[in-house]
Amino acid sequence: MNIPNLITVLRVLLIPIFILLFYLPYHWSYMAASSVFALAAATDWLDGYLARRLEQSTPFGAFLDPVADKLMVAVALVLLVQGHANFWLTLPAAVIIGREIVISALREWMAELGARAQVAVSNLGKWKTAAQMLALVILLANPPAFTFWVVLGYVLLMIAAGLTLWSMVQYLRAAWPHLRTTTEEK
Repeated sequence: MNIPNLITVLRVLLIPIFILLFYLPYHWSYMAASSVFALAAATDWLDGYLARRLEQSTPFGAFLDPVADKLMVAVALVLLVQGHANFWLTLPAAVIIGREIVISALREWMAELGARAQVAVSNLGKWKTAAQMLALVILLANPPAFTFWVVLGYVLLMIAAGLTLWSMVQYLRAAWPHLRTTTEEK
């Protein structure tokens, strides 16, 4: 266990704290939950940076890092959908979570074929993640009401959902030659 892996494990351990803060019946709980989520988002960048910088990349870290990210985002989206209960949040949340399921399955399948590199993370995915994380931090920090900040959060989440769909299409196009072959062609 090295420092980058410990940071990734910390991100997973922050999830129950994040949920607890989200449900506390105090006016400051929005900002507290948002702060924990922002801390977790920052650790996502930090653990990757340290793993590369300290040359401490491990198979455990390569496995747990994307799992921790997806868990944190999915939990945040589910909590927000429940709290906001409207189309403007539910649609992008469904798109984002659905895309993660599709791409995770695609990557696993491509790895079985020995072609995982064709569906590696792209720069578009990094922009999607940035818009998504900023949207979630903003939405978590504010009660569900149509204020400037909540509307900005919705807009950023819609942008993230659009980038999510775009990146999914790119991944599917890269995998298409493998998806359309038959057993006889292999």
